[in-house]
Amino acid sequence: MNVLIINLTRFGDLIQTQPVVSGYKSLGHTVGLVCLKNFASAATLLDGVDAVFPFPGAGLLSKLDEDWRLAVKDATEFKANILTEFFPDRVVNLTPSVSSRLLTYDLVPENGEVVGFTVDEFGFNADTSAWAAFLQMAGGNRGASPFNICDIFRRTAGLKDEGNSLVLAQPDTETLARAGELLGAQAPADGKGFLALQMGASEDRRRWPVENFVQLAQTVWEQDKLVPVLLGTKGELELGERFLAQVDCPSVNLMGTTSLTELAGVLCQCEALVTNDTGTMHLAAGLGVRLCAIFLATAQPWDTGPYRAGNICLEPDMACHPCEFGKTCPNEHACRQSVTPEALYSSLTSLLTEKEYTPLAGVRVWQTRVGDDGFMELSSLSGHDTSDRALWIGIQRAHYLRFLDGDIFDGTTGLAEKMSQDVRDEISKTLTSAHDMLFLLSQQGMLLARNPRPQAKTKFLASWQRIQNILASSSHLNVLGLLWMFESQRGGENLDSLLSMTERYRVLFSSLMGEFV
Repeated sequence: MNVLIINLTRFGDLIQTQPVVSGYKSLGHTVGLVCLKNFASAATLLDGVDAVFPFPGAGLLSKLDEDWRLAVKDATEFKANILTEFFPDRVVNLTPSVSSRLLTYDLVPENGEVVGFTVDEFGFNADTSAWAAFLQMAGGNRGASPFNICDIFRRTAGLKDEGNSLVLAQPDTETLARAGELLGAQAPADGKGFLALQMGASEDRRRWPVENFVQLAQTVWEQDKLVPVLLGTKGELELGERFLAQVDCPSVNLMGTTSLTELAGVLCQCEALVTNDTGTMHLAAGLGVRLCAIFLATAQPWDTGPYRAGNICLEPDMACHPCEFGKTCPNEHACRQSVTPEALYSSLTSLLTEKEYTPLAGVRVWQTRVGDDGFMELSSLSGHDTSDRALWIGIQRAHYLRFLDGDIFDGTTGLAEKMSQDVRDEISKTLTSAHDMLFLLSQQGMLLARNPRPQAKTKFLASWQRIQNILASSSHLNVLGLLWMFESQRGGENLDSLLSMTERYRVLFSSLMGEFV
């Protein structure tokens, strides 16, 4: 079977598509990939892709401004090229944008199958599973998701146990030789290896301060004779200039000088990578390069952490972390200073020597591992596995996994009894209110089905909205509120479908309530 995967997002998300590619390859399928044209070179890093179709998104937008007929012509030719070279039996779209949905709808042959995000014949959203809906909702509420994005990608793509690893294609001999030349041209003779540093991030508030990278680099050179290697794009050159103006040890500056394939070659010749939450982090994880990653502001390792067991993730030990998207920080981004260079060096030493980590104040330190369910999870090295947040994530993982798979979690995790009483009470109260409202809604729905009077419909819709309001009021359950509204809108005017969905959620809340009895 020919499987065409569509991912029209950033470099890091494209790299995280590898488990989906691997999953379909393990089932014996031929895999094609549609990605943005400017990331087409990154597609060569993915292992198992048989055909790549670069989508000229920027070019089409430009031609729409110039003459819309030219854009339509190019889009038609793009589709014809795919159908000629790689006629897909299944199209898997992992990008929920309108443009990607429309492209998916246009690429599915008459008897073909679509998985993930698409539209129906009227142009409305038509997601093929609860996992796809969850992926879209979690994308704007990452701090509320208990699953690594790679695992959500796999489930959205229709995979089960297949592909639960991120193993990229290794750079060829020529690329490694070129990387060696780049490193050797600036490296001191007495160095004992290289430590890659990625100082950039998608936002300044998610970026560990340059001064901290400087202090870490000097400590690593003095203690271990590892030469810091600066990585980054041309747009991040200013960070490198600030680093070089302060550092007092040898270094190699490759910022803005490497292609994506050369970047992979450089990483493979480094002992480890220290990075913010970036595409470079995912690249290193896929190449098997050890790494320590720092997660600040809205970034948190449970969902966007490296998809490779054994790596270390650090985040501030602050009650406000991770913060919400679109919110102004009331603490002047104090989290950027919470993870100290000393804590990072201690973590890096543990990573490189496999010695036990010595906990330091102000930071949560996690190590990635594969859970019993085959999903990526985190194990605390700093004693935070019994925190309310970690315990609630464990409860969500158990229940949401079955719920999104269309199953029921039978039993309890036993984690709720370890949570603080105030958090237990808050979650229990919200669950009870939502469960009771769902029961009322189901009764109103059955009455409405027998006697569809306007008054009955008004009460039914009011109860529907109240459920969303109840869930939205809780930071622990707001992602379910968003998922509830998203799925109900997809159900449209089909009352039977809405009542079936109501029963699914009622069973979920009943199962969750069992944790807090």
